[in-house]
Amino acid sequence: MIEQETIDDDTLTLADPRAYEADIARMHEASAAPQATVEALAELRLLDSLAALTHHRDLDALDHSLVLTLAELTCASSVILVKQSADEIGQEGIILCTPDICGTYRVQPVDPGRIDSSMQLLNRCLLQLEVQAEMADGLHRQVVPILRDGQAIGALQLDSQMAPSMSRQLIDGFARIYANYTALLHESEHDKLTGLYNRRSLERQLQRLLRQRQELVHQLPVDPADANAPYPAVPGESTQVWLGIVDIDHFKRVNDSYGHIYGDEVILLLAQQMRACFRRGDLLFRFGGEEFVILFSATDETTVLAVLERFRRRIADYAFPQIGQVTISIGYAKIGEHDYPASALDRADQALYFVKQHGRNGIRGYEELGASGLLDQGAVAGTIDLF
Repeated sequence: MIEQETIDDDTLTLADPRAYEADIARMHEASAAPQATVEALAELRLLDSLAALTHHRDLDALDHSLVLTLAELTCASSVILVKQSADEIGQEGIILCTPDICGTYRVQPVDPGRIDSSMQLLNRCLLQLEVQAEMADGLHRQVVPILRDGQAIGALQLDSQMAPSMSRQLIDGFARIYANYTALLHESEHDKLTGLYNRRSLERQLQRLLRQRQELVHQLPVDPADANAPYPAVPGESTQVWLGIVDIDHFKRVNDSYGHIYGDEVILLLAQQMRACFRRGDLLFRFGGEEFVILFSATDETTVLAVLERFRRRIADYAFPQIGQVTISIGYAKIGEHDYPASALDRADQALYFVKQHGRNGIRGYEELGASGLLDQGAVAGTIDLF
């Protein structure tokens, strides 16, 4: 006869405590599995974001990818990237990422001149080189400096509902990755001697300049007090992009007479004079040897001539150590919206060749020579080695 056992729920006990512990362990594993899966997926998403970020070889694309990635990972209401200018005076660029009415994140450049109250924390961060935080419109606002060699090259501002304890490490990590990666890109795009852009970056920078002209020409305010903008474009006017080729006259004589060390010094000092003479947004290249290229915007050819003539006189009047006076020849050409760098270089080079054949130490433009009948198109042998 089997004896029936009655069990009171309130006094339920198990004969084997080890079996109970095993059951509890299995329950915890089952409940933890979804969380572990979520964390694993988050880690994979983060790795994918990092891989996509470091895939870029263009700084503009990298900037856009950085703010977009941070916005998506944190569900931010806004992410701002401020890039400090090389001279640490003012901002070189501001990139803003915000969701549209459909919730899709949009990235757009912002005029650095439009500094409002939302930028106060960013400016303090760049000045103090320390993380800043505050509550703004019910959101957590964090600003993290982007540092390279102890200097601020920019800052990231993130506004979101995510608590700083959860997002701080993420923002700081992306800031460090961005600083390291932009250092590598900067090295690959710049000439080691002068710090100017190198020839391999010309096409990418030309496309960037044409794109910026389309986006900002009707938006940028003109600051008449800006000492770095001696020939600003007038809002509403149609600006053109121009390419100038600069060649140091009789540079071989410098190397032969004084040696390559003094020749390099001439190149370095000329590059410094270029930076001092042209605007911050103009693109300056050392194209190879004693040849340089300038990309800049201007509304008309009269302005182009005035800008280049000012630079020519500046070099002619400059006393180079041990060598004395050095002169330059300049040829320039207008660049069309869908122009190829090689075609624009060839036209400017034909104008440069004309200058060198007619006494050097001067400036001529391809369009001006063609209109005057002085340039037989296609018959002039260029001097610059194209791509």
